[in-house]
Amino acid sequence: MVDLYNQIFRRKSFHKFKNTIPLTNQDLKVVNDAIKNAKPLDENIKIKVDIVKESQTSCKLGAELCLLFYSEETNFYLENIGYIGEQIDLYLTSYNIGTLWCGLGKTKTDSLDGLKYVIMICIAKVSKNDFRSDLNSFKRKPLKEIWEGDLLPFSNSVILAPSAVNSQPWYIVNQNNELFVYRNNKAAKFGFIPLKIMKYYNQIDMGIYLYFLDLCFTFNSFDFSKELIFSNTKNTHKTLICKYSYKKKV
Repeated sequence: MVDLYNQIFRRKSFHKFKNTIPLTNQDLKVVNDAIKNAKPLDENIKIKVDIVKESQTSCKLGAELCLLFYSEETNFYLENIGYIGEQIDLYLTSYNIGTLWCGLGKTKTDSLDGLKYVIMICIAKVSKNDFRSDLNSFKRKPLKEIWEGDLLPFSNSVILAPSAVNSQPWYIVNQNNELFVYRNNKAAKFGFIPLKIMKYYNQIDMGIYLYFLDLCFTFNSFDFSKELIFSNTKNTHKTLICKYSYKKKV
């Protein structure tokens, strides 16, 4: 069984792939296994993942392949892609296959079998020494800015989740063995990127964060359940997207 939890501390975003190693047939099997074994956030949402050469996209990062994610458009479809894609991300990291969530990458087609193109992950085989070895290299918000209530044993681990331009759109309220996960809509106001685009990617980011939470709860021996919460409320600073109930295993 692949230890995905400890890949949290190794993974990095390869904004440029250098000194890559050609993927072998065994590596390609790893990629396909990662896709096949990834669990959805919502199993009722139809998705597909297509594997293409980087040259078939607009990306020029030195990657060998790109994983193209397609989905039906429904509630939580963006979070679902983030949740699935991050499992693949960590799985590939464990086999020294570098990754990058490439939000601005373009494909030759906007749909596949009736499903809408959402985002891609670029990949290439790299040296194991190219991954993180120093936690100080992570640039993350202080916990006091994103966490309210008592800390959990993994509070410093889950904040390492990647996000679009490192916007870190999550906000947590922990009370009475319940964890309320909010999307901070202020995080979408970021630099030169239009607000509409950032809101789109921040929903994917929240799916990534939910997978980190699930992984951390499991690794630290908690029983937990979660409930996705859909809201049409607009013009609020924070949007509640998920509630966890948890307890430490005896």
